[in-house]
Amino acid sequence: MKIIRHIFLMSILFTGLFTSCTGDLDQYPHIEETGKTVYTSVENYKMALAKLYASFVICGQEKGGGNADFSTNKGYDYMRSYINLQELPTDEVAYTWSGTIYNICQHKWDASDIFVSDMYYQIYFTISICNEFLRNATEDRISGFSDSEKTKLRSFRSEARFLRALAYSHALDLFGNIPFVTEADPVGIRGFFPPQYSQKQVFDFLISELSALEIELPESSQAEYGRVSKAAANSLLARLYLNAEVYTDKSYYTECIDACNKIISNPFTLENNYPLLFNADNHLRTNEIIFAFSIDATHTVSWGATSYLICAAVSSSNKEQNPADYGVESGWTSFRAKGALTSKFDDGDKRAMFFKKGQSQYVTTMKDAFTGYLFEKWTNLTDDGKAASNTAADGASTDFPLFRLSEIYLMYAEAVLRGGTDSKGNASANALNYVNKVRQRAYGNNSGDINAGQLTLNFILDERARELHLECTRRTDLIRFDKFTSGDYLWEFKGGVAEGKAIDTKYNLYPIPETDLSANSNMKQNTGY
Repeated sequence: MKIIRHIFLMSILFTGLFTSCTGDLDQYPHIEETGKTVYTSVENYKMALAKLYASFVICGQEKGGGNADFSTNKGYDYMRSYINLQELPTDEVAYTWSGTIYNICQHKWDASDIFVSDMYYQIYFTISICNEFLRNATEDRISGFSDSEKTKLRSFRSEARFLRALAYSHALDLFGNIPFVTEADPVGIRGFFPPQYSQKQVFDFLISELSALEIELPESSQAEYGRVSKAAANSLLARLYLNAEVYTDKSYYTECIDACNKIISNPFTLENNYPLLFNADNHLRTNEIIFAFSIDATHTVSWGATSYLICAAVSSSNKEQNPADYGVESGWTSFRAKGALTSKFDDGDKRAMFFKKGQSQYVTTMKDAFTGYLFEKWTNLTDDGKAASNTAADGASTDFPLFRLSEIYLMYAEAVLRGGTDSKGNASANALNYVNKVRQRAYGNNSGDINAGQLTLNFILDERARELHLECTRRTDLIRFDKFTSGDYLWEFKGGVAEGKAIDTKYNLYPIPETDLSANSNMKQNTGY
């Protein structure tokens, strides 16, 4: 059962606990002193923990985000904001709607951008409620519970630390040098301003935290679906190690390989049918999915997360496309695939799930809904082809896989190509084998296999696009390969022009919002803003 189902009872217990702070000098959502009445039983702790998980996929306790936990410019949930910042400025997604979101699409954002600030405060809201949970889960606070209860509460504490680490990893990747707060810092104390940590300081904290959690968290076979495990900790470690040169100017590719090996040695296997990883029954794919955000149209209603990925990719303009084929009531006509992405697929690659009829391959104008193929990767269909929910009223019921085995294979291969070594030996042979496993699933046979000479870094970057498009990895990948801002690789409307152009390197990071700079005297702006 999805842990998220506990969220609504929790919200009754936590009424008034999470408040909005958007003025004065306190720009961080803060927590009222209600812990004594809330943290009184193991069940209450579990429901509070469910809120931490849910904070990534919903922004309030009512349909579509009503009764929001705190105020944002657009009222979107964490994942909708994350999708926008990770996908819209890349070679994958063209966005049809106009307005200020075009600044994200065309690399023209600044420190007052509302989509940037929404993501920033979504991240810090999640961090703040994780910190509050941890303040109430210390050994002193749980001393009155039985030994068996303490064991459960310590496990909950480890999960909360992981979720905080996940949010901090997003802050590190998106914003660079960021404010840093833990449960040890004071709450509601006038004059306290969080220090600004460098990317290296945040990276070092995350590596230390996740290395400890890798020991504390349960094995995947013992973890409830939708909750984190050792494999999730190692997956996040692998991502951090792979991107460490961006964050710290120091490489950790051997460490990335070590983290990948710990997952590969687990009983994970590739799902034979790639599309089933992205449908409404994808909670059944625990053979490949290491950790997923649980989405349930009955209990976690949202117009973000996978509802956004599914509905936004269906057109209401192209009458040749049938929304029911994707388990939705109607399309939003938001997303189109750029030709820079769709041109990477060969004939026979089953991951090339695009609706082409009536659509041109390349995007010639951002607002023309008929330029660019339409994505068909995500659906709200069950395995038997039925709609899992009424998307017009409730949103989708498809989970969002945060870590999958195929990405672990591709991270291993990239780390080897970048000079990492495997203490078990056979690194180059393993890398080729893992990439070909991913491609054999994609082609249904070995016709897509490559040889050692074809396994290059540029191939890996393209393969990650083929395997992981619309999974919120692309901006990070392009930055790691020095392709995001440079003129070495162009795509439609990079830099705001149809043919694409190089852009200022400042866009490798988003700016710290102006509101936070004015609220916290410790903060300095990222270079160039």
